Amino acid sequence: MAGAAGQEYDVVILGGGSGGYAAALRAAELGLSVALVEKDLLGGTCLHRGCIPTKALLHAAEVADTARESETFGVRATLDSVDMTGVNKYKDGIVSRLYKGLQGLVKSRKVELVAGTGTLVAKNTVEVDGTRYVGKHVVLASGSYSRSLPGLEIGGRVMTSEQALTLDTVPERVVVLGGGVIGVEFASVWRSFGAEVTIVEALPHLVPLEDEAASKALERAFRKRGITFSLGVRFAGVEQSDSGVVVKLEDGKTFEADLMLVAVGRGPNTAGLGYEEQGITMDRGFVLTDERLRTNVEGVYAVGDIVPGLQLAHRGFAQGIFVAEDIAGLDPQPIDELGIPKVTYCEPEVASVGLTEAKAREKYGDVDVLEYNLGGNGKSQILGTTGFVKLVREKDGPVVGVHMVGSRMSEQVGEAQLIVNWEAYPQDVAGLVHTHPTQNEAVGEAFLALAGKPLHSHA
Repeated sequence: MAGAAGQEYDVVILGGGSGGYAAALRAAELGLSVALVEKDLLGGTCLHRGCIPTKALLHAAEVADTARESETFGVRATLDSVDMTGVNKYKDGIVSRLYKGLQGLVKSRKVELVAGTGTLVAKNTVEVDGTRYVGKHVVLASGSYSRSLPGLEIGGRVMTSEQALTLDTVPERVVVLGGGVIGVEFASVWRSFGAEVTIVEALPHLVPLEDEAASKALERAFRKRGITFSLGVRFAGVEQSDSGVVVKLEDGKTFEADLMLVAVGRGPNTAGLGYEEQGITMDRGFVLTDERLRTNVEGVYAVGDIVPGLQLAHRGFAQGIFVAEDIAGLDPQPIDELGIPKVTYCEPEVASVGLTEAKAREKYGDVDVLEYNLGGNGKSQILGTTGFVKLVREKDGPVVGVHMVGSRMSEQVGEAQLIVNWEAYPQDVAGLVHTHPTQNEAVGEAFLALAGKPLHSHA
């Protein structure tokens, strides 16, 4: 099925990240012929420079904190140092094993994996190094890149997450530019490893896309951990020397550090790939689609970070599956963007799904809100974590938002997703039995309280 032989594929996919490889695997599973084009490594940013390696660092950070705080649990241990060579070996080993597994999956499904930079040269054709791959359908899945700010050059001691993942030493002092997901996760890692960390965020709160109560809880926890931050003031510039950086804000304040991490979001990787030339409607580099992820050009779909919305690996993964099934004629249900869960994996974790309280009030006017404090949860006390489960409910209606803060709250967002997506009422969940002692009980207790029968409720 080589492109040079003139073989037409059922699907040609440009990009082998979470969205692209999911589309490829599902399409092949459904009996479609597939060519998957990837210029770098199969698995994309998430596997090699994003989700997986950063979460490995965060787990290493958790181990460091556990050793440092072991006497709290009656265990006498010491934290001698953080060996970044060893940490990186652990991190890279996880990535390598997952990469090999993914390669095996793609090969076993008989997906034609094409290595090289692809360009859309016709509505049904992707060209790679002079060879053309023609598809009855084309899926654009070219992913994203780390953004910077106008005039801010990346290099030396000013770096993005890609360079930060390869550091072989722990910096003594760091300034993190950006208080979103990437920024607070790296801030959390470096603080656990012993660095002094300052976050600069132009908006009024950290993780500004989350419910305000969650943002404030994270800010309190970060202050307690010794992570400092500047909120509501814009970055003005940075100067770097052989020994460090000086970061300037618009209010005149300055911060000195060993390096600065630029974590101001990710942009769509669409420039120079032929999309606009083929008439695809774009907006600031993003590819516009309908709810079925179809572009304005017949037969061309788009998935993942290049489509406006949450830039999450699991969103792209789900979109890839959806598109494959749509092409195969299965008529899948469109993905509800509001029902996609999101997690910030710092310490403490922030997990949510659905509408924030503010957005719910905008949409419904009158809402019911309840916060269940983890002080009433036995497993949270065992773990030594604080936080809450917050429920947002349409007045006399279903729950439309669940927001959680605390260690390991990422593991509870699965049930929260089901609750919001199934439009469950408090009494529906209150009647379910939640295992004791688990943090999952906190979800159950929150719904008991919202249903009017609170038990382990703590102010």
